[in-house]
Amino acid sequence: MSLKEQITEDMKTAMRAKDAERLGTIRLLQAAMKQKEVDERITLDDAAVVAILDKLIKQRKDSIAAFEGAGRQDLADKEKSEMAVLQAYLPQRMSADEVAVAVKAIVAELGASGPGDMGKVMAAVKSQLAGKAEMGQVSAAVKAALAG
Repeated sequence: MSLKEQITEDMKTAMRAKDAERLGTIRLLQAAMKQKEVDERITLDDAAVVAILDKLIKQRKDSIAAFEGAGRQDLADKEKSEMAVLQAYLPQRMSADEVAVAVKAIVAELGASGPGDMGKVMAAVKSQLAGKAEMGQVSAAVKAALAG
């Protein structure tokens, strides 16, 4: 079962269970997926769905930081619960050590030598590790590999 089908099934389950909070979050995710399909005239595969999930989770993290900074814990808690629902659909992420090893292998494969090659390395890393690792962690690993 693809990730997209799993999300649709979970939406039906949330409807039957009358779980309004989970249903709202899943509908938000489905709207983002449908928007991407319509805009780009494509059918989403699992990698594209994971990219959308990453984007939505990053938005939630930014919102949580803003709400907590403004003293609105009620809104921050709502965002945290939405983020938990979204994170359930992400595949198992790589550990920091696994990311560092993968990045070093890619750097060696490309023959990158310094910070000037960061863009080239990030493009290769993004294509190979998309959905498997958090890109902030990957970026730090690339910087460390090119600096050392």
